[in-house]
Amino acid sequence: MDLTDRSTQHATFAIERNYEASPARVFNAWADPAAKAKWFGSPSSESKHQLDFRVGGQESNSGGPPGGPVYGYRAHFAEIVTDRRIVSTYTMDMDGTLISVSVATLEFTPKGSGTHLKYTEQAVYLDGADNPTQREDGCREILENLAAFLG
Repeated sequence: MDLTDRSTQHATFAIERNYEASPARVFNAWADPAAKAKWFGSPSSESKHQLDFRVGGQESNSGGPPGGPVYGYRAHFAEIVTDRRIVSTYTMDMDGTLISVSVATLEFTPKGSGTHLKYTEQAVYLDGADNPTQREDGCREILENLAAFLG
């Protein structure tokens, strides 16, 4: 790729969902490495997930469909307020090439006996390799996986 092929696209989206589980249980699904490994990321058997859940800690995941590209996710936790909020920055790559940089905010609010989750992402997508529609669709799928995990 030469420099004339370089581009950026900026976007922000928010997804809101209600879960029939307490804020502590929903928050823990994001915070506990064993729990998160069950629902987050690629369904590929080759997926590799690591989580050091603390301010300054990091998370990584990589994998992809058999014979397809390998996607890498690397996050850094900027703020954690137990049972209330998680703020992270993360990068995504495809076959080792950076495709986006994001700031993600998760807000957990009690709603009756359950939880209202608001996920907001602000991102820059690089060189046309990813886009806001694909990312939002992927995030919705992840939040569906979380719903199934929480039962």
